[in-house]
Order: sequence, then structure tokens, then C-alpha cells
Amino acid sequence: MKPDNQIIENTFEALSALFFMETTRHQNLCNVKLVVVKLGSAVLTEKGRLNDPFFIRFAEEIAVLRKRGYRFVVVTSGAVAAGLEALGFSVPPTKIPEKQACAAIGQLRLMRRYEKAFADHEIVVAQILLTADDIRNRRRYLNARNTLKTLLEAQVLPLVNENDTVVVREIKFGDNDNLAALLTSLAEVDLLLLLTDLDGVYNCDPKTDGNACLVSRIDEVDEEVTGFVGASKSAVGTGGMMSKLEAARKAAAYGIPTVIANGRRPGVMARILAGDDEGTLFLPRVNRLSCRQHWLAFAVEPRGRLILDRGAVRALLEQGTSLLPSGIKLVEGDFGVGDPVSCLDPEAKEIARGLVTYSAVDIRKIAGRHSREIFACLGYDAGSEVIHRDNLALL
Repeated sequence: MKPDNQIIENTFEALSALFFMETTRHQNLCNVKLVVVKLGSAVLTEKGRLNDPFFIRFAEEIAVLRKRGYRFVVVTSGAVAAGLEALGFSVPPTKIPEKQACAAIGQLRLMRRYEKAFADHEIVVAQILLTADDIRNRRRYLNARNTLKTLLEAQVLPLVNENDTVVVREIKFGDNDNLAALLTSLAEVDLLLLLTDLDGVYNCDPKTDGNACLVSRIDEVDEEVTGFVGASKSAVGTGGMMSKLEAARKAAAYGIPTVIANGRRPGVMARILAGDDEGTLFLPRVNRLSCRQHWLAFAVEPRGRLILDRGAVRALLEQGTSLLPSGIKLVEGDFGVGDPVSCLDPEAKEIARGLVTYSAVDIRKIAGRHSREIFACLGYDAGSEVIHRDNLALL
């Protein structure tokens, strides 16, 4: 082949790849109306302090997009950073009581920044503070969902943050990336947008490797992807790129695309929603979880574990059946009726989570037995399934 022909072929392949990439972005973003936008501390701050010009620009961009028909739920970090100066800290504290004290002062200052910036555009904002317990408890989860729905219908902009003033490790989301991912199903949104101080996901750390390349699209968050992303964290934040990958994976399970992009670049949200090649796009899963299944898979904390045989694993994964007692080999933990449990394959890999019909004590008695033997073993029969498929989420 002549050199000129090789150049033409390479150019054609590059243009074809670009067209396919742009088409994929358009397909995934053209019907977006409701967006969860997560703002990290690295975007909100400058030299460890809240960056006032950012709030002004962010409010203006949101106002323009709202006029185009988009609606937003904002997950905001920055409370601890906003309270540092008031307590005389030059760097973020490490002790939990000191962090909580900074958050108690900073949350008020943070909301004041937002309220002032959006007031210039006649947009009313509302504060929602959550802990992981609020999401794990089904009743409180539904209450939070109804509150968000009411605010959005009233054209109010919800500003969501973890309640850092009371949170401890046992009731902590982990970081606001995880909180934003859980809100995708709670608020039933169309897109998860994670704004950080990087242009997106790179094939290596761009802060240490000058040859790092931006990854425009990720089809699935697998071991290959997590392998080239380091667990780096910002100086003022709690998350890192690994936590954002996990958030994208959770959003994808609900059938929602995610974009990780640089929130410090003016107009970034408008370009993303227009389908431009901005940031890193994570494609959604085709076989999406329902809202209830998403809550089961990622919001609840398992109280125990069920080790299954290979036949039960195949039935769950390939046929979408309920879990019967005959497929259970081992029961771990002490849990009651209706509690969430993990379902593991023989290699101890978690494949599903669900709500049990029987207690741990009773499941131990019927494990490995046929459903018709339940009454003889227990003296009662609450159903043939240990976990009904309606109460089961495949991971």
C-alpha cells in the first residue's frame, strides 16, 4: 500500500472512531432532563478556602441551563473547608470532633454562599443533610425521595450534603461521590455528573506522569479500568478517582450514564449536556436495576451472608429466579425476618443482596432442603422462597 493511501486509511479510521464516540455521547445524553451534579472540595476551594468566584459562575451556568429545561440536584462538599478558618485551622483537622465542629460552622457559611449566588438569578435553594442511616432505612429513604420530588416540582434547587456534624464511621456514606450515586435512584435522575479538578479519567496519574492520556469513554468499570486509576485524594476532599469510579459503577447499574469532568472549566456542564467530547463518559448498564433493587444493592448494610451452591448461583444469575432453601450451603450471621443479607457463590464472591423471608436461625434448619419440607422443619411455612426475586438485587 502506498504511503498516501495509508494516510487516507488512518484518517478515515480516526474520523470513524470520532463519529462513533460523538454518536454514543449524543445517544446517552440527548434525553437528559434531571441531573445530579456533585461538586468536590477541590472545585469549590482555592488554597483550602471557599472560592467565591466559582459560586457566582456556577449559579449563572445553572440558571442558563434551567431556562433550557434542565433540572438539577446538587451534591456539595465544602462544609469542613468552609469552617477551618473560624476555628483557627490552617489545614483540615484529623480528629473527628474537630472535623464535626468545622462542619457545623462551615455548613452555614457554605449555604450562605449558594443562597446569595442563586438569589441573583431568582432561584430558591434548599438544604438537605443526610446520613447513610437515612438511606438504609426504607421509610426515611422514601421520605427523602418525596421531599426531593416536592422541591423539584416547586422549581427549588436542592443542595445535598452529608450531615458531617453528627456522622461517624458506622453511619457515614464514605464520601459524597457515593452519596451522589445513591441519589441517582432516590431522585430518579437521568445523569450523574461528577465535577472535580481533573479533566476526567486518565490511563495513569496526570499529576505525576506527563504522558498520561485522557480516556473519553469507559464501557464498564472492570479490573482493567481500576488497575490504571490510582486511589489519590485531594488535600481538602475525602474521595479520589477510585471513589468516582465506584460511583459511576453504581449509577450504571441503575441505567444512568456518568460523566467525570473538570468543574473548574467555565461552561463545562453546558458542553457535556450538548454531547461534546468533554470529560470521561461511563456508559450505563442495559439490564438496569429497578429503583428498589438499586436501594437493595448499594444502600443497605447486609446483616449476614448466605453461601450458595453452584446450581443456585446459576438459577439466580441466568434465570432470574428466587432463592430457595435447597441452594443454601451455609448461613453466617444473626439476622431476622426482612433483614438484608449478602448472597455469595462457593468462592465467596458476592453475587446478590436481598431481604430474607426467614430468620438466620430458621434458615439454618431448612438450608439444603426442599421447599416442601419447610413446614416439617419449622412448624410453619412463610413461603417457598428464602428470598423472593422481587426482594433480590443481582450484583
